[in-house]
Amino acid sequence: MLVPSWWGLILLGLAAYRTWRLLAEDSILNVPRIRLYQRVRKESLVEFVGCPWCFGFWISLGWWGAWQLWPHGTLVAAGVMALSAVVGIVGWAIPK
Repeated sequence: MLVPSWWGLILLGLAAYRTWRLLAEDSILNVPRIRLYQRVRKESLVEFVGCPWCFGFWISLGWWGAWQLWPHGTLVAAGVMALSAVVGIVGWAIPK
């Protein structure tokens, strides 16, 4: 089993956060998310997807698994997602 460097870990962490945010909260995916909630009709799914601890764990596990299988390619993809996360966090933190 591989263990990432501190830099790789930061990239993977930010990529996992950005993936969770995209799937759970970003408005661009509101329509598919609402359709899924209507189809499944379970309040627990809504809670699960909206929880960064719950859904975030599985997303992180996916990034970790991808990194175990293909370290370089995963970090390249994670870098893009990490940059997107930083832009979103900075844009949210700075008053307009």
